[in-house]
Amino acid sequence: MSDTSSTHPGTTTQAGRTEGASLEFSIERNPAPASAEVRDAVLADPGFGKHFTDHMVIIDWTVADGWHDARVVPYGPLQVDPSSAVFHYGQEIFEGLKAYRHGGGEVFGFRPERNAQRLQNSAKRLALPELPEELFLESVRQLVQIDEQWVPAAGEGKTLYLRPFMIAFENFLGVRAAQTVRYMVIACPAGSYFSDPTRPVDIWLSQEYSRAGAGGTGAAKCGGNYASSLLPQEEAYANGCEQVLFLDSSENRYLEELGGMNIVLIKSDGTILTPLSDSILPGITRDSVLELCERAGRRIEHRRITIDEWREGVADGSIVEAFACGTAAVISPIGKVKSPDFTIENPAVTADSVSMRIRAELTGIQNGELPDLMGWTQRLA
Repeated sequence: MSDTSSTHPGTTTQAGRTEGASLEFSIERNPAPASAEVRDAVLADPGFGKHFTDHMVIIDWTVADGWHDARVVPYGPLQVDPSSAVFHYGQEIFEGLKAYRHGGGEVFGFRPERNAQRLQNSAKRLALPELPEELFLESVRQLVQIDEQWVPAAGEGKTLYLRPFMIAFENFLGVRAAQTVRYMVIACPAGSYFSDPTRPVDIWLSQEYSRAGAGGTGAAKCGGNYASSLLPQEEAYANGCEQVLFLDSSENRYLEELGGMNIVLIKSDGTILTPLSDSILPGITRDSVLELCERAGRRIEHRRITIDEWREGVADGSIVEAFACGTAAVISPIGKVKSPDFTIENPAVTADSVSMRIRAELTGIQNGELPDLMGWTQRLA
């Protein structure tokens, strides 16, 4: 049983790569969806990344046919050949975004076009086909609309987290870009990434390991970047910290990012500092924070920042706040930065701290509680 949805005008190049794909989505409804009782229990305490909705999106790509066979199907395991290139050469990318239930009952996304664009940039770096922006947006809309009952109620501080991803799907062991690729979207209800998102988190300064190097895949959202962060993350846990901070791979001096979030520092004169490097993932939450700050008249410095500048700035009072930001946690204040050689104790945050005011403004826009003057939200259902 199937039905169709919106189409997208477009053409296909001679190489088979679809530009602005003209595709219809077929829909196969899950014959055994979760019961209302099961769904309500999950929504009451969703955690993060533990429970998944009833459906998923799949779109295939080949060199010959470009993007084709867009479909919504029941959520379930994949049948993947052991020789599939994704297992052997790590050719995969992903995104993360949220769907928010607003007070009127409608469901909105927050800047999903930016996720579409970042997925394209990641695809380019990983030698994968670029998914057209409108096809990305439609894939998200399709999943949210069919699984709308999984979107938590407004006002609960919960969301539906969406995970679009793309993998090499060719059964071939030769070392080259895959000629068969699969794009998918899955979703899970999500509570706060940290138990108390306003509580400062302590972070461990990794001095032995780097997240990414110059010319590498640091600016792409691919699994290998996260895999390389897991061992130092374990080191962070062993030292009583919840996150790990990476420095540059060349000089081991300049701030990069945390294992999965960007860094922002605030100076005593209100200036906003954030690290600049071609091996940092361009954060959509971070960029939104910077735009809100710029709109409020704050000075923005997007530049290289050394760990010594942070340490000395806290010591002399010129750096008064530090926070991490990303899709999952939104904004989390940073308490201590620990290393074997020193500890940076950032000033305590209050409800009136700049970072907490920014967080309130950003989450207010996302949840439909404040006016969206920037045009960032898009209705999904």
